[in-house]
Formats: sequence, structure tokens, C-alpha cells
Amino acid sequence: MHMQRIPLVLVATAALLAGCTKPADDAAKKPAAAGETAKAASTVVATVNGQKISSEVFDMFIQAVTSKPAAEAPAEQKTQMLDQLINMTLAAQAGEKDGLQNEADVKARIELLRMQILAEAATEKYIKSHPVSETEVKAEYDAQVANMPKEYKARHILVDSKEKAEAIIKELAAGGDFAKIAAKESKDPGSGKNGGDLGWFNAQTMVKPFADAVAALQKGQTTQAPVQSEFGWHVIQLEDTRSPAAPAFDDVKQQVEMLSQRKKLQAYLDELRKNAKIQKTE
Repeated sequence: MHMQRIPLVLVATAALLAGCTKPADDAAKKPAAAGETAKAASTVVATVNGQKISSEVFDMFIQAVTSKPAAEAPAEQKTQMLDQLINMTLAAQAGEKDGLQNEADVKARIELLRMQILAEAATEKYIKSHPVSETEVKAEYDAQVANMPKEYKARHILVDSKEKAEAIIKELAAGGDFAKIAAKESKDPGSGKNGGDLGWFNAQTMVKPFADAVAALQKGQTTQAPVQSEFGWHVIQLEDTRSPAAPAFDDVKQQVEMLSQRKKLQAYLDELRKNAKIQKTE
């Protein structure tokens, strides 16, 4: 099979663009690299047709391509990265010479990238100046635990027609054994042979008509009318309910902290939007 080789300059460019437009979540969880707060004095690492390439640009390029701080890159890799950056500079210069920067699609891409980089920088600044507190994280954890969906243990009998389901409901009301009827009548291949037993589940895993019917039942009750879903007609019996066991706070603290930070950032963006003058023309 013929494989088309892609020039290194194009690979490096794609990596650079991806690295310069990482999501806000990455900024929230990424620790500062060693020496990142102490900015080194900028030096010139190369000059291409009179255009100087600074050490800051070179370091940013290395980090974008390798996803690691420039200080961690071995000397051989830095040499290769510098050659790629020089090639990129040469390609960019050729593009400018041809006037590509004035073409509508190129101008749009440049403007979009500028906005993405500024948005990333603004996001990082907000996150650093508005860190979530331990109290906020614990409150978010408690809220998530409180909203964990209830779990149900139920049986059901699935048949093809409403009339058949109604007949089964009458049979159950007359003292019929749910499990025996399910084993005989249910067309559900998974639960039918087990007396209709569905085990423990939360309503979100079931189709809505079924979930709504289960949630409306009290422990020990059976639906008094057939419940229709895309699979057929159900007769449902609720055996028990329980609250799921919540994970320990320390086990999920990092994830909850990220969620809290994301919510705080969203609230900030919502406030910016609320106070902005926005006019849509499309």
C-alpha cells in the first residue's frame, strides 16, 4: 500500500496549532512547569532571512509539539525542533511573499487562532486568580451525592399486545405468581427465563416509559395498566429501592475540583455574555 509522506513542517504546524489551543480544562488541571514563573531573558536562537526567532518562541514551539517543557527536551531533539521551526518560518515567509495573508480564508484562520489564544490566556488568568476553595469542592461533592439517581430492583413481563398485558395484570390480581408467569409469557430473552428479574438498575438506563412507570411505583406494587415502550407492552413489579453508595470524597476530590472550577468559569463566561452587546446577523 502506498503511503503519502507528509512534510515535517506540516506535522509541526498541526502540533503547534493544537498545543496553542488546548481546552480550558487542561489549563485548570495542568501544574506550572518548573521555572515557568521565572521567565528567562529572551535570546535569539536563529535568524531566517533577517527574521529573528526568539528563545521564547522556540520554547513554546517545543512545548506545543512535544507536550513537555522545553527544559526537558534533550539536545538532539532541540536541534531537530529548531530545524523544523526554521522550515516553518521559511514556509511562512514564502506565504507572505505570495500575499497569502491577504486571502479571505487565511485571514479568517489567523483571526480565529488569535481569538483562541487570547481566550486560552484569559481562561488561565481567571482560573489562577479564582481558584476553588476546599469548602466549594466539598459542597459540590455533597450536591453530586445528593443527586445520585435512586436504584430500583424490579421484574417485568414483556408481551406483544396490550390485551395480553391486561390479561396478565388480571391474573396477577387474582393471586398469580409473577415469576412463574414471566418465565412462561415474557418475550424478553434476558429476564424472562429468570422470572422477569432485572436486578438492580437506575432509571436512566431504561427507556423513558418504563423508567417513569417504575419511579411511580411503591415497593411491592405492580403496574395496574400496561406500559408501552418501543419493545412492546410491559407489566412491571417493583421489589425494592435503594440509594447507591457514594464514592469517598478523597477518591474523587480531583474530579470534583475540576468540575467546580469548570462551573465557576462557566458562570464567569455567562456574566461576560450577560453584560455584552451581542447582535446576531445570521
